[in-house]
Amino acid sequence: MGIKAALPRYELYLYNAVLAVAMLWSASWILEVSAEHYSPSSVPVPVVLFRQDTADLEWVMWFSTFREHILFALSGHVLFAKICSMLAPQLRWLCFASGLCTLATFKCEPFVTWQAGFVEEDFNLRHILFYGGCGFTVMRCVSFALENCERREGSYSFLDLLQYNFYLPHFYFGPIMTFDKFHVQVNRSVESRKEGEMWNIGLHGLLHLGGILLVDVLFHFLYILSIPTDMKLLKHLSDWAVVGLAYTNLVYDWVKAAIMFGVINTVSRLDHLDPPKPPKCITTLYVFAETYVYDHLGGNHVDALKELVATLCTFGVTILWLGPCPVVLLWASLNCLGLNLELWTAKLFSTEPLASFEMAMSEAMSRRIRAIFNSFNFWTIVLYNIVALNSVDFAKVVAKRLLLKGFPFTTLAVMFVTYCLVQVIKERERRQALLDDPDPIPPPPAPATPTPPTPAPRTSATLSAVTGRPTPATQPIVVPTKKKAE
Repeated sequence: MGIKAALPRYELYLYNAVLAVAMLWSASWILEVSAEHYSPSSVPVPVVLFRQDTADLEWVMWFSTFREHILFALSGHVLFAKICSMLAPQLRWLCFASGLCTLATFKCEPFVTWQAGFVEEDFNLRHILFYGGCGFTVMRCVSFALENCERREGSYSFLDLLQYNFYLPHFYFGPIMTFDKFHVQVNRSVESRKEGEMWNIGLHGLLHLGGILLVDVLFHFLYILSIPTDMKLLKHLSDWAVVGLAYTNLVYDWVKAAIMFGVINTVSRLDHLDPPKPPKCITTLYVFAETYVYDHLGGNHVDALKELVATLCTFGVTILWLGPCPVVLLWASLNCLGLNLELWTAKLFSTEPLASFEMAMSEAMSRRIRAIFNSFNFWTIVLYNIVALNSVDFAKVVAKRLLLKGFPFTTLAVMFVTYCLVQVIKERERRQALLDDPDPIPPPPAPATPTPPTPAPRTSATLSAVTGRPTPATQPIVVPTKKKAE
């Protein structure tokens, strides 16, 4: 089936309507539970507006507790870089020195005492950032060492490593930008920006700021992170509320990553860098292959053995990065299995007679059948990932509600809604494919050239009528033969 297979317009309208109603219905259950169980009992429900879901310590740390520190560090970096680019564009490496000085303020007096006034509670910034900074430093040193080994002429200098590692926007927050790309981009001459580039950077910055404010507001209404930790409360929730919690937790995890990537990427683009793109959202994918990046070893993700080696290496590094604990090992094993099982299933359906069955279908029908299988795959992704995002107990509750306790009504209803979601995603992919590779317009047909009428063959009667003279009779053709021998 081609990615450009289209469906009737009325069918797509139905899918969007069903998806919108299901989302609002599930959100209404979560909103009701949040208002009943997380607002003060002695005051009206609207007071919930003044409380916030603080279950995600990482979000609270970056965007509440240490918000002033982050603004101070990134704003100082941007201002200093702008001054350097205006006064001495060839000395942009001074930003490296500025980054080191800014990092030193986190551990040197009197800056520590001054910054401690930004927060009301204990100042634990140094201990938290130590692990983050060390973790990203190890990854950057690995990238530098690999690129240095592959370099044929000479070696990179120690200053290149310091400049790469202590680039302030990427030091604590990531993302990991490989050394080869960073080195080329940071050492190229400063070029004038493209038309509208600054407007685009500013627009992205405002979008990420709006995302932060939106999440903060929603956390006053929807306690999507606190509810999954209360097993007693989960037993009294409806199936739609539990399923909605599982889905919204994955959406929130992507939003958090996209905002953190986006803020840093905005600062990096001001430095004329092209940073890595944020991860793909769960609302725009339905296959495991688009959730992780391991293209170098996996190749084109066709060979089963290469895929197995690639996934094992990818999750092996991830286990070391996150820490080898039982939850991380379970999460990595399930996702590794999902990635490989997805490839094996695709290979199975590409063999006979299944391939012939699909070829006999229309493209629209093939798209519908594939969406049914993708719906089950989508919930496999959800269940495998809430193991790490929430807890194993919450994943068990969701699985029981979806497959056992809620069967068949909840199971079929949720799968139908998921089917609608997959079709909406496929339609978005189809439109993007048409924009990236539009179908060629066939040339207009050539105008028909009138052909002159073919004259009728003239007979002897016609010639006689034209000339007025009788036409001599046709003489028989005599075939010469050999004279008869005497």
